Amino acid sequence: MTASASPASAVRAGEATATRLRLALPALHTALLGTFAWALSMGASAYARLLIADWQTPGGIVAVVLLFTAGGALAFPISLYTARLIALGRSGEVAFAAFLTCLIAATITVTGGLYALQYRSYYAEWHGAPFSVRWFFQFAFTSAGALYQFAILGIRFYFPLGFVALFAAALWFVRQPR
Repeated sequence: MTASASPASAVRAGEATATRLRLALPALHTALLGTFAWALSMGASAYARLLIADWQTPGGIVAVVLLFTAGGALAFPISLYTARLIALGRSGEVAFAAFLTCLIAATITVTGGLYALQYRSYYAEWHGAPFSVRWFFQFAFTSAGALYQFAILGIRFYFPLGFVALFAAALWFVRQPR
C-alpha cells in the first residue's frame, strides 16, 4: 500500500476546503455593522481611559482615539472570518472561545501594528538611507520598541469598556448562524 493519496481524493479535499472557506464568509451587512460597532467600541474605550487618566492635550486624545478606532475597524472583519472558519459546524462554546480569541488577537495585533507604523514614521527622519543595512536594523529595532511600548502602555486602553465590549461581541457571535 502506498502512502500517497489518489488524485481524486486530493480534488475532493480541495473542493471541501474551498466550500468551507466560502461558507465562513459572513454576510456583508453583518461584517459592516460589526466593524462599525467594534471600531466605535474601541474608540470609546480609549477615550474613556484617557478621561480617567485626565489627559490635557486634545490633539493627543484625538490621535489615540483614532488609532484605536482604526485598529478595531481593521481587526473586526479579519477576526469575524477567522472565527467563523474555526467555529463552522461546532458548538456554541467553541464559537464563543474562537471569536473571543480571534477578536483579542486581531485587535491587539492590528492596533499595535498601526502604532508601530506611526512610531516608525516619526523616527524615520533620523534613520539612515532607505534599504541600507543600517536602515534595516533601525527599522527592526524601532518597530520592536514600538510594539513593546504598545504592549506595556497601549493595552490598558482596552479597559474598562473594551473588555465588556469583547464579551458582548462574543455573545453576539454565538447567536449568529454558522
